[in-house]
Amino acid sequence: MEAVRGFDLNIQKVLEHWAVPHGIREVIANALDESSLTDTPDPVIFKDDKGCWHIRDYGRGLQYAHFTQNENAEKLKNPSKVIGKFGVGLKDALATFDRHRVQVLIESKYGDITIEKQSKHGFDDVVTLHAIINAPSNPTIEGTDFVITGITDEDIEKAKENFLTYSNETILETTRYGSVIKKSAKKKARIYVNGLFVAEEENFLFSYNITSPTKLLLKALNRERTNVGRGAYSERIKSILLECAGKDVAELLVDDLKNLQTGTSHDEIQWLDVQLHACQILNAQEKVMFVTSYDLMEAGKFITYAQEDGYRVVVVPENLAGKLPTVADKSGNEMVNLEYYKGEWNNAFQFAFVPPSKLTSSERKVFEKTQTILDWFPKTKKVVKEVLISETMKLNWNGSDAAGLWEEAESRLIIRRDQLQKVESYAGTLIHEITHAITGTDDETMEFENQLTDNLGKLATMVLGNRKSWFGQ
Repeated sequence: MEAVRGFDLNIQKVLEHWAVPHGIREVIANALDESSLTDTPDPVIFKDDKGCWHIRDYGRGLQYAHFTQNENAEKLKNPSKVIGKFGVGLKDALATFDRHRVQVLIESKYGDITIEKQSKHGFDDVVTLHAIINAPSNPTIEGTDFVITGITDEDIEKAKENFLTYSNETILETTRYGSVIKKSAKKKARIYVNGLFVAEEENFLFSYNITSPTKLLLKALNRERTNVGRGAYSERIKSILLECAGKDVAELLVDDLKNLQTGTSHDEIQWLDVQLHACQILNAQEKVMFVTSYDLMEAGKFITYAQEDGYRVVVVPENLAGKLPTVADKSGNEMVNLEYYKGEWNNAFQFAFVPPSKLTSSERKVFEKTQTILDWFPKTKKVVKEVLISETMKLNWNGSDAAGLWEEAESRLIIRRDQLQKVESYAGTLIHEITHAITGTDDETMEFENQLTDNLGKLATMVLGNRKSWFGQ
């Protein structure tokens, strides 16, 4: 029969504040690591009919050498799969169990292990915690079975709360860097690393499981495994969000944009590149138009028309709005903002032209002044080929109905039919559009304003002096 052997755990620093659930957490973490590294079935956690709790994996089986405190080469090569790396956690767990008078039996094909206080070899006056190695009671057992006696159901539940796999949380999307997890409205966001809980966030929109930890984050994962600072994981969380391609995450991020103005948005939405990425996803997957608060107040009928066309109007901050025209969405399409929609709407617009013969007699009398007005501006002969009347009209930049329009490509002036109700309204609109034709400029430009003022001044002089025309001089 193999002799009983004692393996000195040589624990120099005991985590006095650890409670029993902390120790159970480390045992579960080791079982999960073994399952991941060996691609064996998930560990099982159960209570037997004697009231003992079992944490059982189906891996290679625990050996006493695993109590040696050193970096595990296999774990270091697989940082995206495992939680631990130094073998410290298991020793801390056993010390915690001993301090709280919890009995432990570890069964594997390599032997049965218990814990006991013994004198340090060669130093009878120094008593340390030892792992007592006995011959295996079950040499054919698969994996390792931790049998823990003297703990409560609550201890187990508190330990399991540290692991994503037991949390029943909903994963919204998984990327190469980790997963985005739906956060409970009544709880703080939770940060996991390879499925192990390491931090809480008061004002995050989502919880996260980081499966590709950075060197900085790995360094921050100390023996405590909790209260890891945001600085260690914020960049990796941003990477996760920027890798997301699904609508679920993008929808929630975009919905949170409206809270920026009130100061009630979540912390992730403060990242401009995350805002932009979410809009790019949404634009590719849904009929949406992005507008600013100013657009919403000033765009008039364009907002209504967009909604009637099936667009969902999303309000975004000014700095984000300025970025939208510089990028394409995730399908390579242009981002739909107010300017884009206005252009598309006007390009698809169909005029309802009314020939002079279909005008009423009073409208015809006004329309017959057209040539006289044009003659006041000899320069128009070079650019204006025709003047047309339309029942319908494209919209101005602010979404109001335009009274008239100069179409340079067609060399034509188009006037809305209701302007024919009075000579002054028709003449005023026609002169306004003639000025556009002469200058080739848009409203509110200095050249347009100067030419319009000059035209009105000459017109007033002609009327006051009863002269035929100054407008060609």
